[in-house]
Amino acid sequence: MSAVATYNMDPTPRRKACWTGTPEVYFSKVIDNSRLVKVEDPNRGREMKQFGIALCCLFLLVMTYALQHFKAIEYGYKIEALKSQRDGLVDISRALQLEEASLKDPSRIDALARHYGMVPPQAGQVVRMDGSSDAATPVMASMTPVSMISVR
Repeated sequence: MSAVATYNMDPTPRRKACWTGTPEVYFSKVIDNSRLVKVEDPNRGREMKQFGIALCCLFLLVMTYALQHFKAIEYGYKIEALKSQRDGLVDISRALQLEEASLKDPSRIDALARHYGMVPPQAGQVVRMDGSSDAATPVMASMTPVSMISVR
């Protein structure tokens, strides 16, 4: 008989557990439910149908309310944006009216005309087109010869 010696390379010896607990044993059992027939309860079916309809109605009411609420908030933001845009346009309009009034100032126009060498018209040089007494009568344009005087 030859003796074979095996050596454990792990320096720490392993202890075996004293108590491993109760072994669990499972048995499989075949259950055949193919012959069972479920009996429908008509009252339960009716109750579930009514509950489903009530739940759908409640869902639709909540969604309608939420949609109206969010649309009201959205319209509020749009109104505020349009009000601020209107206020900006009113400010621009005021600035433009002030600029127009300053540009239409007769003394300013006279000063610019004198600066560019223009002189007031002489008597007889101005012909008004709206000189007729009857406003309903059409006015015909006419060309009158103009003499040019060059000043050097």
